[in-house]
Order: sequence, then structure tokens, then C-alpha cells
Amino acid sequence: MNQRIFKLAMAALTLCGTVALAGSSQAYAQYRRAIHLAANATGLPFSDGIVVGNTLYIAGQQGADQSGKLVAGGIGPQTRAALETIETVVKKAGFQMSDVVAVNVYLADIHDFAAMNEVYKTFFPNPKPTRTTVQVAALVNGARIEISAIAVRNPRVHFVPASDH
Repeated sequence: MNQRIFKLAMAALTLCGTVALAGSSQAYAQYRRAIHLAANATGLPFSDGIVVGNTLYIAGQQGADQSGKLVAGGIGPQTRAALETIETVVKKAGFQMSDVVAVNVYLADIHDFAAMNEVYKTFFPNPKPTRTTVQVAALVNGARIEISAIAVRNPRVHFVPASDH
């Protein structure tokens, strides 16, 4: 009799665990959404941003205009364009620039650091997000800069903008 109860209990636990896992994966899939900008309508295989829970992951953005072409004028204008695109993704996802907690900056030439920094510092309120800046061998499209970021929204604030599907 005890063995029969044990087997029934194990079967019930297995069923509950399976249902819980299936439910949580569905909830996860529903809570994970992509942010797409019109400028990335070129069919490239990535999203401009992904929201998971209260965190926004922003793909690397180059210093391009809304048509996707690199802006002229070097590192200053390209930095501004990249950060403006990041700001667009942040706002489209329902976040604010003050929610950005980490930034990665990829420079084609580390000698552009000071000029990049002059523009960069105007985009984020205090406290500034953490940042990593590195020189890379090359960037796609001959860009001078690419910037990615992560933003975390206060979990007590829940905002769901209209779907972009």
C-alpha cells in the first residue's frame, strides 16, 4: 500500500512540475518582446532591442541616420547618431535614459575617445551608467563607433507600450 501511495505521489509531482514548466515557458515567451526600428527594416537578423521582464537589451547601434547610412563628419556626429538611436529604442520600449545601467562602446580608433566622450556625456543623467570602451579592428560599414546598452526599469513601474507587430 505504501509503495502504491508513493508511486501516485511521484506521478502527481511529475505532472505538477511538467505543468509548471510549460506554464513558465509560455509566460517567459509572452514576457519577452522585440523592439524594431524602421531603419533596421533591411532584413538583418537581429532586433534593435529585446525586453525581458524589467530589462532592456539594446543591440549595437552605429552612427547612422534614419535611412541606415553613416552620418558624415566623423566621430562626433556618429556618436550623437548612435546615442540618438539608442534613445529611440529606450523610449519605444517604455524605458528612460535614466534606466540605462551599462554601456559598451566600440571604437574603430581609440584616439577618438576624447571626442566621443564629449558627446557621450550629454546623453545620460547622473548617476551615469557603467561603461566599457574598447578599440576594435574594424566595424561593419566602416563605422567609427558602435554602442550597445542595457537598461533596467524600476520593477514597481509597469508600462507596456503598444505592440509594434
